[in-house]
Parts: sequence; C-alpha cells; structure tokens
Amino acid sequence: MTATATLAPSPVMPTVDFERDGVQHGFLRLPYSRDDSAWGSVMTPITVVRNGSGPTALLTGANHGDEYEGAVALFDLARSLTADRVAGRVIIVPAMNYPAFQAGTRTSPIDRGNLNRSFPGRPDGTVTQKIADYFNRVLLPMADLVMDIHSGGKTLDFVPFAAAHILPDKDQEARCFAAVAAFAAPYSMRMLEIDAVGMYDTAAEEQGKIFVTTELGGGGTGRAETIAIAKRGVRNVLRHAGILADGQAVEKAPGRWLDMPSADCFRFAEDSGLIEACVDLGQPVRAGDLLARIHPIGRTGLAPAEYRAALDGILAARHFPGLVKAGDCIAVVGTVED
Repeated sequence: MTATATLAPSPVMPTVDFERDGVQHGFLRLPYSRDDSAWGSVMTPITVVRNGSGPTALLTGANHGDEYEGAVALFDLARSLTADRVAGRVIIVPAMNYPAFQAGTRTSPIDRGNLNRSFPGRPDGTVTQKIADYFNRVLLPMADLVMDIHSGGKTLDFVPFAAAHILPDKDQEARCFAAVAAFAAPYSMRMLEIDAVGMYDTAAEEQGKIFVTTELGGGGTGRAETIAIAKRGVRNVLRHAGILADGQAVEKAPGRWLDMPSADCFRFAEDSGLIEACVDLGQPVRAGDLLARIHPIGRTGLAPAEYRAALDGILAARHFPGLVKAGDCIAVVGTVED
C-alpha cells in the first residue's frame, strides 16, 4: 500500500460538482475552528466550467496572497467564461491561498504557511497543509494542464514572463514549453528555482502534468500592463490546449526567450542596509557590471557594498523595497537566447 493510500480523506468539502456540465460558482470549504468562530470554515472561491468530455485545465492565482495579476485575471475569467465556449473542463481558483490573499500577505496569517512550499501537504496538518493536500490528491489528478499565475509580491519585481522548468521527461518538458510559448508573454523563461522542495510546480510536474507558471511584475500591486498580459495569456493557453473553443486564434506577441542556466543568475545580499539599484529591469548587463549597491545605515561616512553580475544577460528581477536584509535576493540575471 502506498503512503498516499494510507492518508485520511481530505477535510476540504467542495460545494461544486466537478462532473456536472455547465457553469458552477462555489467554494472549497475547509473547517477551521477559531476564537471568533467555533465551527468556522475557510471558504475558498472556485468556479467549474464543463462541457462534455475533453481535457481539464486547472487555473490558480494568489498561491502567494500578495500577488494580484492572477487573481484579477481569474476572477474575470470565472465571471465571463460560458460553457458553450469550452470543450472539456476548466477549474478556476483565483485565490489558491485564500487566507493569505485576504490578508494581502505572502504566507497565511493563520499558520504562517507558505503554500508554495507546503506540498504534498497533509490532511491532518495545518490549514495550509490541508489546502496543499487537497490540491495534490484531488484537483491535480483531475487536470491535464495546470497554470499557476505568480508575480513578485511585495518584495520582488520581475520583467513579465511565462515559464516552465527543465524536466527529466523531455516529451513532458516540450509540451510545457509549447504552452509557455502560447501564453505569449513579453518574455518566456527556462526557469531555475532557488528551492523547489515542497512547490506546487514540482507536485504537478511529478504527476506528469503540463505546467506553466509566470512572474508578472510585482511590488505588491497589479499594473494595467501585467494584468492585460495575464488575461490574454490564460485564454491563449486554453486555446492552445483546445479547451477554449471561441473561434479565435492564439494571440501572438513578440517576445524573447530567457534562460537561467545556473545559480550564478542570482545575487544575494550579504549586507543589510539601503539598496541603490544601478540597473533597471529589462536592461542588458555584462558579467562584472554593477547591479546594485547596499549602503550602511547605522552611521554616515561608510562605503557601500557593491554587487556585480556574474553572467551576460538582462536584469530579469530585482529586490523591490528600499531596505534590504542580508540573505535577500537582490537581483536575477536571465541570459538571452538567440
């Protein structure tokens, strides 16, 4: 018997029927007893749009609660998508980590859980672990295509890109990158994760799914430009998969492919202080170029620490707040593919 088979059933109770045709708006109800509600629940909004047999897309936003492009795009899609435009099934969860989304924080205010580091989860764990377990054991197995829309939240800012990962299964990898290309963001990334343990991405990929993620701006807000990229990209990928049958072609956009070939892409602060950006997002850099300075703030008269690029490429991401702590990621350089 496998470890999965010995787990208790998920305590999450959906108010929608995943096998019913039509459009349903409901909730994933997770019991959560607390001081202000003895028999309370976490009520995560969900929409299911189904029309006969066909592939299933699972679309999620706000895996981190301070990232808004995905939530805006998916609340809009949930409101506007009709069953007659669908061939198969679309499952939409605009705010995957709903407690964090309500609080506007990266992690859950209930248990400080980072949902995107909590997989595979557990049905008898914390609230965040229970959410992860439901996605891992119930929703992911239903899906053929999984799209999780991220941005930089309050602490990072990115050039807008869609991404997938290098995978051992090259056929699966090719299908993932074909979906990334269909998203048609200004940039497409072959992505390297700092820490892939416990990620939703990894859980989906290990189940053999086509998985697409994004980083669309940041700073704890959503800009008109990046929200428009998210809205267009979601529909593009659904068309590419043959699930959105609206008679429209995939909307192409000129874009560039970026790569993260090694850990040399990342620069981490070894000092705390006031950060001075020396390169703006999207600008070209060469190995040795100055990316940022960190000024000491305890007293005047001290020289700043300098941080330089280790690779040629463009500045793909940067630290967003003006103050930085030792250990923070302050810059990411993506190499440009010809």
